[in-house]
Amino acid sequence: MSSWRRRLISKPVMAWYAGLLPEMSPTEAQAIEAGTVWWDQEIMSGRPDWARLQALETGKLSQAETDFIDGPVHKLCAMLDDWEVEHGLQDLPRPVWDFMISEGFFAMIIPEEYGGKGFSAYAHSQIVRMIGTRSITAAITVMVPNSLGPGELLMLYGTDEQKSRYLPRLASGEDIPCFALTGVEAGSDASAMTDQGVVEEREIDGETVLGISITCDKRYITLAPVATLVGLAIRLRDPDGLLGGEEDLGITVVLVPADTPGLDTGRRHLPCGLAFQNGPVRGKDVFVPIDQILGGKEQIGEGWKMLMGALAAGRGISLPSMSCAGAAVAAYSSGTYARIREQFGLPIGMFEGVREPLARIASSAYLLDAARLMTTAGLDAGEKPAVVSAIMKYHATERLRQVVNDAMDIHGGKAIVEGPRNHLATIYKALPVAITVEGANILTRSLIIFGQGSIRCHPYLLDEMKAVQNPDPEEGLKAFDKALFAHIAHDIRNFSRSLFHGLTFGRFANAPSDAGELAPYYRQLTHASTRLAVISEMALGILGGSLKRKEALSGRLGDILADIYLLCAVLKRFEAEGRQACEKPLVDFCFQDGLHRIQERLRAVIRHFPGWHWRVILRVFISPLGMYRRAPSDRLTNTVAGLLLEPSELHDRLARGVYMGKGADPLATLERAFHAIIRRDELLKRVKDADIVPEKAVEARVLSQSEYDEIREAGSLIRQALVTDDFESSDDAAFASIRAAQ
Repeated sequence: MSSWRRRLISKPVMAWYAGLLPEMSPTEAQAIEAGTVWWDQEIMSGRPDWARLQALETGKLSQAETDFIDGPVHKLCAMLDDWEVEHGLQDLPRPVWDFMISEGFFAMIIPEEYGGKGFSAYAHSQIVRMIGTRSITAAITVMVPNSLGPGELLMLYGTDEQKSRYLPRLASGEDIPCFALTGVEAGSDASAMTDQGVVEEREIDGETVLGISITCDKRYITLAPVATLVGLAIRLRDPDGLLGGEEDLGITVVLVPADTPGLDTGRRHLPCGLAFQNGPVRGKDVFVPIDQILGGKEQIGEGWKMLMGALAAGRGISLPSMSCAGAAVAAYSSGTYARIREQFGLPIGMFEGVREPLARIASSAYLLDAARLMTTAGLDAGEKPAVVSAIMKYHATERLRQVVNDAMDIHGGKAIVEGPRNHLATIYKALPVAITVEGANILTRSLIIFGQGSIRCHPYLLDEMKAVQNPDPEEGLKAFDKALFAHIAHDIRNFSRSLFHGLTFGRFANAPSDAGELAPYYRQLTHASTRLAVISEMALGILGGSLKRKEALSGRLGDILADIYLLCAVLKRFEAEGRQACEKPLVDFCFQDGLHRIQERLRAVIRHFPGWHWRVILRVFISPLGMYRRAPSDRLTNTVAGLLLEPSELHDRLARGVYMGKGADPLATLERAFHAIIRRDELLKRVKDADIVPEKAVEARVLSQSEYDEIREAGSLIRQALVTDDFESSDDAAFASIRAAQ
């Protein structure tokens, strides 16, 4: 039976299937197989295992991690003056550099056996997030050595000798690292890399040394101007066959000390005028011994695979943590400012035109932090979820873009005048940097999230692809036959479920038995997962390799996958934190908004799917009775926004992990004014109820003298929070830094 089935069914299907497969470069193939699959696979399955999500532990810190955050991290934040960093020095002060090195800020991910701290992904994220609420330059400076740069690559792929040599030096700060990948010609397309190394022999001190002569022109390399150790990605060639193989050996990573003759790392870029150290890495005839190849000779040509594997983890920590920092600052400051700033006799937060962006800011801040907590939990459980990390990078930075734009609108003139009192301008300027680095957002959305996710997360597709490419035809056919019929059964289940859920609006979809009030949300996510599985199967089966060129379609499918993941994270956070009643309106807002987004993207996919007959079939299986999910109501929007305008548990929860300075620090000034105006309004209500003017309140014994003084002091505190900076002349440091940037 099985041989008959293989011959009459599987073999012709396999031939047809081979014609559908897109052509893939080696770099694309390595990118697809990088990392692991995790909750993204559950989403793409069509029926997520909610018990697995509920069992995931989030937000755990060791005592050493807690002590580090409460001690050195807070002390570092207290040392930072963001205005001085960005506009005065255009660098971190020397004492700050020394403190970060001595306290081990660059050694957080390095194991203790090499002198590092061995912190968890969650602790790493918490630290970067808190520093990011104080200084973007400081956060980036801490972030890079604890990512690719090349400490993580050494830990994952370095030889024992390389680990013993370099990791202690990186942990102690004796070496400052950078990683150079992007070149003038090659950015997202690593296959276009022109930076190259040639294997050759040279006489050095009377000995023949086998090594590599490197020529490179890299740019946008963070920490390059101050680095002492450069991780360098090059295309390695062996024209004389000294290694006994092919001439083109592929992308390879080499460790190059910055003082190597011919290497230039001293110049600076000014990315959007920010002060973090960033610059080009250029080299001509830079010779290093062959043992400087990261991982030794065995890792020649494996550079792109290394980078994709490391990014599968690191991309889920660094920029998402920074985005959460920016969103938290925006949520706290916008709610506070909207309560303090009065126009037409009312706080501006009382106007619905302001409440709408306030609610968006609050929900995004809550959602992004939920996704950060869930993603770092997965990383700490040993996952390297490449698709999830891409989702986090893209959607965290894009959500932050919307959040900061909304916050700028609410703050108005307060946010556009630069100076020590402005707490939003640097975040606003930094956004294009976050959008661009670690995989440009346009590419990440249109090619990576769904392009990688649809193949890696599908339970059978990758097995089928490997079977088609198997050099042994008989073994390939057996493997394909097995995967094909499991695939068919999988599709029958999902198409049947999708039609049933469409007819019943998801009311009978899978949800945990203990979900309680959250059961409708679990069911809607299960329904969304089933729809995504069906529409993905249709896209892959009908469009095949041409789907790679349908970037708008692929982007929308990736958005659906991402929105489901983000909403899963919201549920996880809400349950993990004990279903706090104060958070429920935010959860409701996130779901009404998120489910509406999913619906509109499903509509767009169906509307633009090639072929009217396929569109009809999709509508039948996806939404036989239509889609009627609405965006958040005005009532819910007003409720969520209102929670930011008064002292509340939710107000405090959204500000957790935001560093509040002292004195003239802008957030501290807002905090004082916020409490002052709340107290002032309480006192003025007593005066109003007594039907007297404030000046008579003490005499009438409605207020004590100290209470009357509180009202007067409140005016001064509010004014301090509202004023903007001005400068005496163009000789001021602010203008000098602008001229230097030009």
